[in-house]
Amino acid sequence: MSLELQRFQETLRSHARRNDNTTALWGDTFKLDYATVYAEVMYRQERLRDEQVKVVALALENGVEALLWDLAILFEGLTCVTLPPFFSPAQRAHCLEQSQAERVIAESELEAELLTAGYEKRGEFWCRSFSGPNRMPALTSKLTFTSGTTGTPKGVCLSAESLLRVARALNQASKPSDPQHHVALLPLAILLENLGCYAALYAGATLSLPSQKTLGIQGASGVDVPRLLSYLASRAPHSLILVPQLLSLLVSAAEQQAFNPRTLRFAAVGGARVAEDLLRRAQRVGLAVYEGYGLSECASVVCLNRPGAQRPGSVGRPLPHVEIRLADDGEVLIKGSTLLGYLGEPSCAEEWWPSGDLGEFDEQGFLYLKGRKKHQFVTSFGRNVNPDWVESELTQRRDIAQAFVYGEAMPHNHALLWPHRADCSNAELATAVAEANAALPDYAQVHRWTRLSQPFTAANGLLTANGRPRREAIVAQYHAQLTESIVSRESAS
Repeated sequence: MSLELQRFQETLRSHARRNDNTTALWGDTFKLDYATVYAEVMYRQERLRDEQVKVVALALENGVEALLWDLAILFEGLTCVTLPPFFSPAQRAHCLEQSQAERVIAESELEAELLTAGYEKRGEFWCRSFSGPNRMPALTSKLTFTSGTTGTPKGVCLSAESLLRVARALNQASKPSDPQHHVALLPLAILLENLGCYAALYAGATLSLPSQKTLGIQGASGVDVPRLLSYLASRAPHSLILVPQLLSLLVSAAEQQAFNPRTLRFAAVGGARVAEDLLRRAQRVGLAVYEGYGLSECASVVCLNRPGAQRPGSVGRPLPHVEIRLADDGEVLIKGSTLLGYLGEPSCAEEWWPSGDLGEFDEQGFLYLKGRKKHQFVTSFGRNVNPDWVESELTQRRDIAQAFVYGEAMPHNHALLWPHRADCSNAELATAVAEANAALPDYAQVHRWTRLSQPFTAANGLLTANGRPRREAIVAQYHAQLTESIVSRESAS
């Protein structure tokens, strides 16, 4: 057992020994104190030991059971395969096959899917045998799949040492705010939320684990706003982990007095670039939000703003467990807590991990991201533009749900836009574009835009399963609109 794993297990044991009835896990319908949680985890370890397997997949809704099994797999030294609820059946089947998951603990809705994949139900486990060589690096504690820019998920193999080093760093970063109640809004299969839950347990805090249905969150992007706000009002959490779209939703609600942000002591936001205007709005309504940056290959978070060390627009300073430097071309290179390797590929031998992100440091050591290296385009005036930056400014306006920006070898940048509401007028979209342009230099501004007739989705092949644009597919489908050479007024297609 690694030093970090021993430390985490001893921390939970210490919380359990206090025996002060502090609620550790709070699900939709019941609570468990720390003593009960520790006992339940040990019981599940025994169940896993009886199975005599190495790889266990979890396909459970957020809840107490999901985290108890996650901890049992971790402490038993097995490999946990996390399956996001927004993956397609084909993607889940691919993950199970590639990981050679011998046991699956899943929701009943996946029964037909698992039978088709060759599993049979025995007790709480779905069971299957595999032959052939183990394709996973030694010491893999968590196998997290990321779909990236293709439909086939890629497996990132991480050690318990790396994962728990990050969780401990998150706990230390939030300590000045002393959050004693964390609500998990994101699926536990998302590494950032998973480690946020570990951080809450490190702190001996209460961890609420509502199902996505209880929260009113559907799939990768659908949100029943009144339901979510009602839940948050009832639980009054001290800490949350947010993606930019959820932050935008909460800020808008707070501006309309539909959400009280003052109970929140520490809200971390990451997963995509956050517009500075949104952070300023959050500050104005009193929401204690801290932007961070991470990637699966580095066990999630590597930089984070925190109380007493915050710069709006930056992703914060590096956390103590990592070192970060910039390559000659500005690419962010990271050392510490990097992956063991990709599933089925040779072990990772690189000391400094190339993130694929462009960045720069200020004099105080805060990192500012400039977008993805591979997404960057060059205009006909020779200016480098990263579309992620511009798209972030656009989509964090009230009226724009989706944006795609293109300007390769063109004198003007063109945006494809999908509004939040069907009754949103072209004039309202034009105002939103103008607001975004005001925050951008001229070379990065949107000079023309097209209103889409349908959104980008995974079903039409224009989004990945986790909601990122398939850039090449979008350019191919909308090539005529994006590259039109005549000057025209904004149009609807």
